[in-house]
Amino acid sequence: MRKKVELLAPAGSLENLKFAVLYGADAVYIGGNKYGLRAKAKNFTEEEMKEGIEFAHAHGVEVYVTCNIFAHHQDFEGMKEYFLYLESIGVDALIVADPGVFSVVRETVPNMEVHISTQANNTNYHTALFWVKQGAKRIVTARELSFEEVKAMHDNLPEDVDLESFVHGAMCMAYSGRCLMSNYLTHRDANHGECAQPCRWKYKVVEETRPGEYMPVEEDERGTYIYNSRDLCMIEYIPQLIEAGIYSFKIEGRMKTPLYVATVVKAYREAIDAYLRDPAEFEAKKDYFLQEVSKASHREFTTGFYEHKPTDKDQTYGHNSYVRNYDFSGIIKAYDEETQMVTVEQRRKFSVGNDLEILVPQGEFLRVHIEEMFDEEGNSIESAPHPKQIVRFKCEQKVPVPSILRKFDQTKLSE
Repeated sequence: MRKKVELLAPAGSLENLKFAVLYGADAVYIGGNKYGLRAKAKNFTEEEMKEGIEFAHAHGVEVYVTCNIFAHHQDFEGMKEYFLYLESIGVDALIVADPGVFSVVRETVPNMEVHISTQANNTNYHTALFWVKQGAKRIVTARELSFEEVKAMHDNLPEDVDLESFVHGAMCMAYSGRCLMSNYLTHRDANHGECAQPCRWKYKVVEETRPGEYMPVEEDERGTYIYNSRDLCMIEYIPQLIEAGIYSFKIEGRMKTPLYVATVVKAYREAIDAYLRDPAEFEAKKDYFLQEVSKASHREFTTGFYEHKPTDKDQTYGHNSYVRNYDFSGIIKAYDEETQMVTVEQRRKFSVGNDLEILVPQGEFLRVHIEEMFDEEGNSIESAPHPKQIVRFKCEQKVPVPSILRKFDQTKLSE
Protein backbone atom coordinates (compact mmCIF):
# COMPACT_ATOMS: atom_id res chain seq x y z
CA MET A 1 0.00 0.00 0.00
CA ARG A 2 1.51 3.30 -1.05
CA LYS A 3 1.71 6.34 1.19
CA LYS A 4 -1.01 8.98 1.12
CA VAL A 5 1.56 11.65 0.29
CA GLU A 6 4.92 11.46 -1.48
CA LEU A 7 7.71 13.80 -0.44
CA LEU A 8 9.83 14.42 -3.54
CA ALA A 9 13.30 15.89 -2.96
CA PRO A 10 15.88 17.45 -5.28
CA ALA A 11 19.27 15.84 -5.72
CA GLY A 12 21.83 17.78 -7.74
CA SER A 13 24.64 15.41 -6.78
CA LEU A 14 25.16 11.90 -5.46
CA GLU A 15 25.94 13.31 -2.02
CA ASN A 16 22.68 15.28 -1.95
CA LEU A 17 20.74 12.22 -3.10
CA LYS A 18 21.98 10.23 -0.15
CA PHE A 19 21.09 12.99 2.32
CA ALA A 20 17.63 13.39 0.78
CA VAL A 21 17.04 9.66 1.19
CA LEU A 22 18.36 9.49 4.76
CA TYR A 23 16.46 12.58 5.90
CA GLY A 24 13.04 11.37 4.80
CA ALA A 25 12.33 11.68 1.08
CA ASP A 26 9.99 9.14 -0.52
CA ALA A 27 11.43 9.91 -3.95
CA VAL A 28 14.17 12.05 -5.46
CA TYR A 29 14.54 13.69 -8.84
CA ILE A 30 17.92 13.96 -10.50
CA GLY A 31 19.45 15.07 -13.77
CA GLY A 32 21.97 13.33 -15.93
CA ASN A 33 24.39 15.18 -18.16
CA LYS A 34 21.77 15.36 -20.91
CA TYR A 35 18.29 16.73 -21.48
CA GLY A 36 17.68 18.37 -18.08
CA LEU A 37 17.00 21.99 -17.09
CA ARG A 38 19.80 22.43 -14.56
CA ALA A 39 22.91 22.52 -16.70
CA LYS A 40 24.84 24.36 -13.95
CA ALA A 41 24.08 21.68 -11.35
CA LYS A 42 26.75 19.04 -10.77
CA ASN A 43 24.34 16.46 -12.19
CA PHE A 44 25.10 12.76 -12.45
CA THR A 45 27.42 10.72 -14.59
CA GLU A 46 25.97 7.43 -15.71
CA GLU A 47 27.93 5.58 -13.04
CA GLU A 48 26.85 7.99 -10.31
CA MET A 49 23.28 7.62 -11.45
CA LYS A 50 23.53 3.85 -11.14
CA GLU A 51 25.03 4.10 -7.65
CA GLY A 52 22.39 6.61 -6.58
CA ILE A 53 19.54 4.44 -7.79
CA GLU A 54 20.92 1.41 -5.99
CA PHE A 55 21.26 3.43 -2.77
CA ALA A 56 17.75 4.89 -3.06
CA HIS A 57 16.11 1.58 -3.88
CA ALA A 58 17.88 -0.10 -0.96
CA HIS A 59 16.06 2.43 1.27
CA GLY A 60 12.69 2.08 -0.49
CA VAL A 61 13.01 5.43 -2.30
CA GLU A 62 12.19 5.99 -5.98
CA VAL A 63 14.30 7.95 -8.47
CA TYR A 64 12.96 10.14 -11.27
CA VAL A 65 15.22 11.58 -13.99
CA THR A 66 14.62 14.97 -15.60
CA CYS A 67 14.53 15.00 -19.40
CA ASN A 68 12.51 18.20 -19.64
CA ILE A 69 14.37 20.39 -22.12
CA PHE A 70 12.58 21.76 -25.16
CA ALA A 71 14.53 19.87 -27.78
CA HIS A 72 15.99 21.01 -31.07
CA HIS A 73 16.74 18.58 -33.91
CA GLN A 74 20.29 17.87 -32.78
CA ASP A 75 19.15 17.02 -29.25
CA PHE A 76 17.59 13.77 -30.41
CA GLU A 77 20.93 12.26 -31.38
CA GLY A 78 21.68 9.50 -28.87
CA MET A 79 18.40 10.02 -27.01
CA LYS A 80 17.07 6.50 -27.54
CA GLU A 81 20.28 4.94 -26.27
CA TYR A 82 20.19 7.20 -23.20
CA PHE A 83 16.63 6.20 -22.36
CA LEU A 84 17.47 2.51 -22.78
CA TYR A 85 20.36 2.95 -20.36
CA LEU A 86 18.12 4.66 -17.80
CA GLU A 87 15.68 1.79 -18.05
CA SER A 88 18.47 -0.75 -17.60
CA ILE A 89 19.66 0.79 -14.31
CA GLY A 90 16.18 0.91 -12.81
CA VAL A 91 15.04 4.53 -13.15
CA ASP A 92 11.46 4.70 -11.87
CA ALA A 93 10.16 7.52 -14.08
CA LEU A 94 11.20 10.18 -16.58
CA ILE A 95 10.12 13.82 -16.27
CA VAL A 96 9.33 15.19 -19.74
CA ALA A 97 7.97 18.44 -21.19
CA ASP A 98 8.53 18.27 -24.96
CA PRO A 99 5.99 16.21 -27.00
CA GLY A 100 8.78 15.04 -29.28
CA VAL A 101 10.84 13.76 -26.36
CA PHE A 102 7.69 12.18 -24.94
CA SER A 103 7.11 10.29 -28.20
CA VAL A 104 10.68 8.96 -28.17
CA VAL A 105 10.23 7.76 -24.59
CA ARG A 106 6.98 5.96 -25.43
CA GLU A 107 8.53 4.34 -28.49
CA THR A 108 11.86 3.37 -26.92
CA VAL A 109 10.94 2.42 -23.34
CA PRO A 110 7.17 1.87 -23.46
CA ASN A 111 7.04 0.46 -19.92
CA MET A 112 8.75 3.50 -18.39
CA GLU A 113 6.54 5.72 -16.22
CA VAL A 114 6.36 9.26 -17.59
CA HIS A 115 5.69 12.43 -15.60
CA ILE A 116 4.75 15.62 -17.44
CA SER A 117 6.97 18.48 -16.25
CA THR A 118 5.67 21.80 -14.99
CA GLN A 119 7.49 23.23 -18.03
CA ALA A 120 4.67 21.86 -20.18
CA ASN A 121 2.32 24.53 -18.74
CA ASN A 122 -0.17 22.19 -17.11
CA THR A 123 -2.70 24.84 -16.12
CA ASN A 124 -5.99 22.98 -16.77
CA TYR A 125 -7.44 19.49 -16.66
CA HIS A 126 -8.03 19.37 -20.43
CA THR A 127 -4.27 19.60 -20.99
CA ALA A 128 -3.72 17.04 -18.24
CA LEU A 129 -6.22 14.64 -19.82
CA PHE A 130 -4.47 15.02 -23.17
CA TRP A 131 -1.21 13.81 -21.65
CA VAL A 132 -2.95 11.03 -19.72
CA LYS A 133 -4.45 9.72 -22.97
CA GLN A 134 -0.92 9.57 -24.42
CA GLY A 135 0.19 7.42 -21.49
CA ALA A 136 1.42 9.85 -18.84
CA LYS A 137 1.14 8.63 -15.27
CA ARG A 138 1.69 11.93 -13.46
CA ILE A 139 1.06 15.61 -14.10
CA VAL A 140 3.31 18.23 -12.49
CA THR A 141 1.04 21.23 -12.10
CA ALA A 142 2.02 24.69 -13.30
CA ARG A 143 3.13 26.98 -10.51
CA GLU A 144 0.41 29.47 -11.53
CA LEU A 145 -2.45 27.43 -10.05
CA SER A 146 -4.50 28.13 -6.93
CA PHE A 147 -5.71 25.50 -4.47
CA GLU A 148 -9.10 25.57 -6.22
CA GLU A 149 -7.58 25.09 -9.67
CA VAL A 150 -5.44 22.18 -8.51
CA LYS A 151 -8.52 20.59 -6.91
CA ALA A 152 -10.48 20.97 -10.16
CA MET A 153 -7.67 19.26 -12.06
CA HIS A 154 -7.56 16.41 -9.55
CA ASP A 155 -11.33 15.91 -9.66
CA ASN A 156 -11.34 15.60 -13.46
CA LEU A 157 -8.50 13.08 -13.79
CA PRO A 158 -8.62 9.29 -13.47
CA GLU A 159 -7.94 8.02 -9.95
CA ASP A 160 -4.71 6.31 -10.98
CA VAL A 161 -3.13 9.56 -12.23
CA ASP A 162 -1.07 11.48 -9.70
CA LEU A 163 -0.71 15.23 -9.28
CA GLU A 164 2.66 16.61 -8.28
CA SER A 165 3.11 20.24 -7.20
CA PHE A 166 5.96 22.41 -6.00
CA VAL A 167 5.64 23.22 -2.30
CA HIS A 168 8.99 24.80 -1.51
CA GLY A 169 11.88 26.65 -3.13
CA ALA A 170 12.73 29.30 -5.71
CA MET A 171 9.99 30.73 -7.90
CA CYS A 172 10.50 31.80 -11.52
CA MET A 173 9.10 35.16 -12.61
CA ALA A 174 8.19 33.67 -16.00
CA TYR A 175 5.24 31.50 -16.91
CA SER A 176 6.04 28.01 -15.60
CA GLY A 177 9.70 28.79 -16.09
CA ARG A 178 9.34 29.44 -19.84
CA CYS A 179 11.68 32.44 -19.93
CA LEU A 180 13.60 34.14 -22.75
CA MET A 181 15.32 36.86 -20.72
CA SER A 182 18.45 34.77 -20.24
CA ASN A 183 18.61 34.00 -23.97
CA TYR A 184 18.25 37.68 -24.87
CA LEU A 185 20.65 39.16 -22.33
CA THR A 186 23.34 36.46 -22.07
CA HIS A 187 22.73 34.05 -24.98
CA ARG A 188 22.24 31.26 -22.42
CA ASP A 189 19.15 29.19 -23.21
CA ALA A 190 16.94 28.79 -20.14
CA ASN A 191 14.96 26.05 -21.89
CA HIS A 192 18.15 24.06 -22.26
CA GLY A 193 19.06 24.41 -18.61
CA GLU A 194 21.46 27.35 -18.86
CA CYS A 195 19.42 30.15 -17.24
CA ALA A 196 21.55 33.04 -15.94
CA GLN A 197 18.67 34.21 -13.67
CA PRO A 198 18.56 37.80 -14.95
CA CYS A 199 15.30 38.14 -12.99
CA ARG A 200 17.51 38.49 -9.89
CA TRP A 201 19.55 41.38 -11.31
CA LYS A 202 19.31 45.08 -10.45
CA TYR A 203 17.50 47.20 -13.06
CA LYS A 204 17.24 50.91 -13.84
CA VAL A 205 15.54 52.84 -16.64
CA VAL A 206 17.26 54.75 -19.46
CA GLU A 207 15.20 57.37 -21.31
CA GLU A 208 15.71 57.24 -25.07
CA THR A 209 17.01 60.80 -25.50
CA ARG A 210 19.25 60.73 -22.40
CA PRO A 211 21.71 57.88 -22.93
CA GLY A 212 23.89 57.17 -19.95
CA GLU A 213 21.38 58.56 -17.41
CA TYR A 214 20.29 55.63 -15.32
CA MET A 215 17.13 56.27 -13.31
CA PRO A 216 15.92 53.91 -10.60
CA VAL A 217 12.57 52.28 -11.28
CA GLU A 218 11.68 53.21 -7.72
CA GLU A 219 13.17 55.87 -5.50
CA ASP A 220 15.84 53.66 -3.97
CA GLU A 221 19.56 54.36 -4.11
CA ARG A 222 20.29 50.66 -4.66
CA GLY A 223 18.03 50.27 -7.66
CA THR A 224 15.11 47.87 -7.91
CA TYR A 225 14.94 44.12 -8.42
CA ILE A 226 11.66 44.30 -10.32
CA TYR A 227 11.45 40.59 -11.22
CA ASN A 228 12.81 39.11 -7.99
CA SER A 229 10.27 36.62 -6.62
CA ARG A 230 10.34 35.42 -3.04
CA ASP A 231 10.74 31.70 -2.34
CA LEU A 232 7.77 29.40 -2.06
CA CYS A 233 7.10 27.86 1.37
CA MET A 234 3.95 25.82 1.99
CA ILE A 235 4.96 23.94 5.14
CA GLU A 236 2.13 25.60 7.10
CA TYR A 237 -0.42 24.47 4.49
CA ILE A 238 -0.04 20.69 4.50
CA PRO A 239 -3.81 20.12 5.06
CA GLN A 240 -4.79 22.39 2.15
CA LEU A 241 -2.27 20.72 -0.18
CA ILE A 242 -3.64 17.28 0.62
CA GLU A 243 -7.26 18.43 0.34
CA ALA A 244 -6.50 19.88 -3.12
CA GLY A 245 -5.57 16.38 -4.27
CA ILE A 246 -1.80 16.79 -4.49
CA TYR A 247 -0.06 13.44 -4.05
CA SER A 248 3.57 14.41 -4.58
CA PHE A 249 4.99 17.39 -2.64
CA LYS A 250 7.93 18.65 -4.67
CA ILE A 251 10.85 20.61 -3.22
CA GLU A 252 12.90 22.79 -5.57
CA GLY A 253 16.68 22.93 -5.21
CA ARG A 254 18.92 20.73 -7.34
CA MET A 255 21.69 23.32 -7.02
CA LYS A 256 21.56 23.56 -3.23
CA THR A 257 23.88 22.26 -0.49
CA PRO A 258 23.45 19.09 1.55
CA LEU A 259 22.46 21.33 4.48
CA TYR A 260 19.58 22.79 2.46
CA VAL A 261 18.39 19.38 1.27
CA ALA A 262 18.60 17.73 4.69
CA THR A 263 17.01 20.67 6.52
CA VAL A 264 14.06 21.17 4.18
CA VAL A 265 13.37 17.49 3.57
CA LYS A 266 13.40 16.68 7.27
CA ALA A 267 11.12 19.61 8.15
CA TYR A 268 8.53 18.62 5.53
CA ARG A 269 8.81 14.94 6.46
CA GLU A 270 8.03 15.75 10.08
CA ALA A 271 5.22 18.14 9.15
CA ILE A 272 3.54 15.66 6.80
CA ASP A 273 3.85 12.78 9.26
CA ALA A 274 2.49 14.90 12.12
CA TYR A 275 -0.56 15.87 10.09
CA LEU A 276 -1.26 12.31 8.96
CA ARG A 277 -0.96 11.08 12.56
CA ASP A 278 -3.09 13.80 14.09
CA PRO A 279 -4.07 17.17 12.58
CA ALA A 280 -4.05 18.69 16.08
CA GLU A 281 -0.39 17.69 16.48
CA PHE A 282 0.43 19.40 13.19
CA GLU A 283 -1.36 22.60 14.22
CA ALA A 284 0.47 22.64 17.55
CA LYS A 285 3.87 22.30 15.83
CA LYS A 286 3.40 24.60 12.82
CA ASP A 287 5.63 27.32 14.21
CA TYR A 288 8.36 24.77 14.94
CA PHE A 289 8.20 23.37 11.38
CA LEU A 290 8.44 26.87 9.90
CA GLN A 291 11.34 27.71 12.19
CA GLU A 292 13.21 24.57 11.13
CA VAL A 293 12.71 25.03 7.41
CA SER A 294 13.83 28.65 7.79
CA LYS A 295 17.25 27.42 8.90
CA ALA A 296 17.99 26.54 5.28
CA SER A 297 19.24 29.35 3.04
CA HIS A 298 16.23 31.13 1.53
CA ARG A 299 14.76 34.35 0.27
CA GLU A 300 11.76 35.78 2.11
CA PHE A 301 8.83 33.37 1.83
CA THR A 302 5.61 33.50 -0.17
CA THR A 303 2.70 31.14 -0.85
CA GLY A 304 2.97 31.86 -4.57
CA PHE A 305 -0.31 31.46 -6.45
CA TYR A 306 -1.93 28.97 -4.08
CA GLU A 307 -4.00 31.49 -2.11
CA HIS A 308 -4.19 34.35 -4.60
CA LYS A 309 -2.33 35.81 -7.53
CA PRO A 310 0.96 37.32 -6.33
CA THR A 311 1.04 40.96 -5.29
CA ASP A 312 3.89 43.34 -4.53
CA LYS A 313 4.24 41.53 -1.20
CA ASP A 314 5.40 38.40 -3.04
CA GLN A 315 8.38 40.15 -4.63
CA THR A 316 11.55 41.51 -3.04
CA TYR A 317 12.38 44.85 -4.62
CA GLY A 318 15.26 46.11 -2.50
CA HIS A 319 17.86 43.32 -2.79
CA ASN A 320 18.51 39.84 -4.16
CA SER A 321 20.11 38.44 -1.01
CA TYR A 322 19.37 35.22 0.81
CA VAL A 323 18.53 34.85 4.47
CA ARG A 324 21.35 32.56 5.51
CA ASN A 325 21.53 32.41 9.28
CA TYR A 326 23.13 28.97 9.44
CA ASP A 327 26.47 27.89 8.05
CA PHE A 328 26.94 24.43 6.58
CA SER A 329 29.86 23.53 8.86
CA GLY A 330 30.48 19.93 7.92
CA ILE A 331 29.40 16.31 7.56
CA ILE A 332 29.81 13.91 10.45
CA LYS A 333 31.48 10.83 9.00
CA ALA A 334 32.02 8.70 12.13
CA TYR A 335 31.19 8.46 15.83
CA ASP A 336 33.19 6.47 18.39
CA GLU A 337 30.90 5.48 21.26
CA GLU A 338 33.82 4.57 23.53
CA THR A 339 35.60 7.93 23.25
CA GLN A 340 32.47 9.93 22.32
CA MET A 341 34.42 11.53 19.50
CA VAL A 342 32.85 12.61 16.23
CA THR A 343 34.83 12.76 12.99
CA VAL A 344 33.83 15.69 10.78
CA GLU A 345 34.61 16.58 7.18
CA GLN A 346 34.67 20.40 7.31
CA ARG A 347 32.65 22.46 4.84
CA ARG A 348 32.93 25.91 6.46
CA LYS A 349 35.21 27.18 9.21
CA PHE A 350 34.33 26.54 12.84
CA SER A 351 36.44 26.84 15.98
CA VAL A 352 36.96 25.80 19.57
CA GLY A 353 34.39 27.62 21.70
CA ASN A 354 31.67 27.49 19.04
CA ASP A 355 28.18 26.21 19.79
CA LEU A 356 26.92 24.07 16.92
CA GLU A 357 23.88 22.00 16.02
CA ILE A 358 23.91 18.48 14.66
CA LEU A 359 21.00 17.85 12.32
CA VAL A 360 20.27 14.14 12.65
CA PRO A 361 18.03 12.19 10.23
CA GLN A 362 15.40 11.48 12.90
CA GLY A 363 14.51 13.27 16.11
CA GLU A 364 15.43 16.70 17.36
CA PHE A 365 18.76 18.25 16.47
CA LEU A 366 21.60 17.90 18.97
CA ARG A 367 23.53 20.78 20.50
CA VAL A 368 27.26 20.57 21.00
CA HIS A 369 29.83 22.99 22.44
CA ILE A 370 33.37 22.45 21.19
CA GLU A 371 35.70 22.40 24.20
CA GLU A 372 38.69 21.09 22.24
CA MET A 373 39.36 19.87 18.73
CA PHE A 374 41.94 17.67 17.00
CA ASP A 375 43.18 17.23 13.46
CA GLU A 376 43.47 13.93 11.62
CA GLU A 377 46.84 13.17 13.22
CA GLY A 378 45.52 13.85 16.72
CA ASN A 379 47.12 17.27 17.16
CA SER A 380 45.18 19.85 19.16
CA ILE A 381 43.88 22.69 16.96
CA GLU A 382 41.92 25.89 17.59
CA SER A 383 39.91 25.98 14.35
CA ALA A 384 39.08 24.10 11.17
CA PRO A 385 39.67 26.62 8.35
CA HIS A 386 40.46 24.29 5.44
CA PRO A 387 37.84 22.92 3.01
CA LYS A 388 37.11 19.22 3.65
CA GLN A 389 39.58 19.17 6.55
CA ILE A 390 39.09 16.11 8.80
CA VAL A 391 38.72 17.05 12.46
CA ARG A 392 37.49 15.42 15.66
CA PHE A 393 35.80 16.69 18.80
CA LYS A 394 33.77 15.28 21.66
CA CYS A 395 29.99 14.92 21.70
CA GLU A 396 28.47 13.12 24.67
CA GLN A 397 25.27 12.28 22.81
CA LYS A 398 25.44 9.44 20.30
CA VAL A 399 25.43 10.79 16.76
CA PRO A 400 24.01 8.86 13.78
CA VAL A 401 26.27 8.72 10.74
CA PRO A 402 26.12 10.59 8.48
CA SER A 403 24.70 13.75 10.05
CA ILE A 404 24.93 17.45 9.19
CA LEU A 405 26.85 19.95 11.30
CA ARG A 406 25.53 23.52 11.21
CA LYS A 407 26.43 26.77 12.97
CA PHE A 408 24.08 29.61 13.81
CA ASP A 409 25.14 33.12 12.80
CA GLN A 410 22.46 35.72 13.53
CA THR A 411 24.42 38.55 11.94
CA LYS A 412 24.61 36.97 8.51
CA LEU A 413 22.76 38.19 5.46
CA SER A 414 24.60 37.35 2.26
CA GLU A 415 23.98 36.68 -1.36
